[in-house]
Amino acid sequence: MSALKNQQVSKRAAVAPVTLRPERQLHQIGAAVLRLAKERGVSEAEVHIDESIQALTRFANNAIHQHVAEQGLVVSIRTAVDGRTARVTTNRIDEDALRVAIDDCLSLASHQPKDPHLLPMPGKQKYRAVRRFHTATAALTAEERARAVKSACQLAEKRGQIAAGIFSSGQGQSVLMNSRGLSAAYRQTSATFSITLQQGSAASWAKANAGDVRQFDPMQIARIASEKAVRAENPVELAPGKFTVILEPAAVLDLVGFLFYDFAATAVEDKRSCLSGRLGKAIFGKNITITDDAYHPHQLGAPFDGEGMPRQRVMLVDQGVVESLVYSRRSAKQTGAKTTGHGFPLPNEYGEAPLNLVVEGGNTSVEEMIASTDGGLLVTRLWYIREVDPYEKIMTGMTRDGLFLIERGKIAGAARNFRFNQSVLEMLRNVECLGPARRATGEEAFEMVVPSMKIRNFHFSEVTKF
Repeated sequence: MSALKNQQVSKRAAVAPVTLRPERQLHQIGAAVLRLAKERGVSEAEVHIDESIQALTRFANNAIHQHVAEQGLVVSIRTAVDGRTARVTTNRIDEDALRVAIDDCLSLASHQPKDPHLLPMPGKQKYRAVRRFHTATAALTAEERARAVKSACQLAEKRGQIAAGIFSSGQGQSVLMNSRGLSAAYRQTSATFSITLQQGSAASWAKANAGDVRQFDPMQIARIASEKAVRAENPVELAPGKFTVILEPAAVLDLVGFLFYDFAATAVEDKRSCLSGRLGKAIFGKNITITDDAYHPHQLGAPFDGEGMPRQRVMLVDQGVVESLVYSRRSAKQTGAKTTGHGFPLPNEYGEAPLNLVVEGGNTSVEEMIASTDGGLLVTRLWYIREVDPYEKIMTGMTRDGLFLIERGKIAGAARNFRFNQSVLEMLRNVECLGPARRATGEEAFEMVVPSMKIRNFHFSEVTKF
């Protein structure tokens, strides 16, 4: 009997999803915190209010087995008194609870050493408007997610495959305020569809993420994974060595994503970055340009950082040359630079980081890359990536869910998975051509905008046993 017969969606699941509070209510909570802090004699206080609604449909063995949804609100309060600062969080918003949170924050701060580099909280700021809240995503119901999943599972059953994955949707909003008059607000939606398909001993994978659920088609994603599962059967075992590889965007993302903290001014100053001593130098190929751009149309995320400073678009790498870093207020003050609006909420040990990376692409499609390759490998995704050498950014990990042999410009069949040991810096010097940049999502790094890449001399060290 088909497992799909168990996928009956209840009437209760079709109820319209809950909605976020009106933004004014979050401002009212923030204003109450600042008023109570002032009554307590606190001259500097900051409050973050974050509300989220997350819903998830999970499936395996060609059947939905879980619907979950949760809504939460967190209030995070920071006080700064006499060079000491601390932060506490609570999910209670009555005034008595907020008073207790403020007192706890003051008590915690009193046990901290004075920070000679602690800056006064910033005042009012101006922010560039971004529109990242999409009604279609916010209104997506469990029933609608279930229909999409059911269609994907029916495709898998028709082809003798086994499907597993998730379809999630969510919405959130944030308000950040402080006692110096700063007030910032942001709302967004997000949806993700991920599917893994198994055919015999072969497996394939595909995934998409967007702020607007209408920007991807779950059935098209399922078809891509299904076709790869068919091609992935009967893999040949190749000897380890250096190969020309074509990395699809998810594979690019999961390697390049490990560079994000290296562009932090704090990490460079502390000699914890692979870019320490390399600013102004050409360490990548001339076809590599990387920016941090919170305003790119394919990005998500607030236009302000953890202290409420406006995010700036920063040219990190220009035609292979490391041009700039990102700065928090603190690292900018210590180095004589200007803040770029990339600081994390204080207190923290990390300083700052670019969270909206964009790797500039080209015009070569994956199909054209394959056609131009006499011998090589097409890589769908990577996993279990770990850092081996921080300064040369040598990473190790494995291919999975779709590794294909290319011969004479065509896919010749599947290949057994490899372990790789590869410097990301060297990899980005060996890029022969780039595909169009697009929003990509993987499993090892956060979403960013990257292209597919054709790369020479990618080092595979051994064949894996799966």
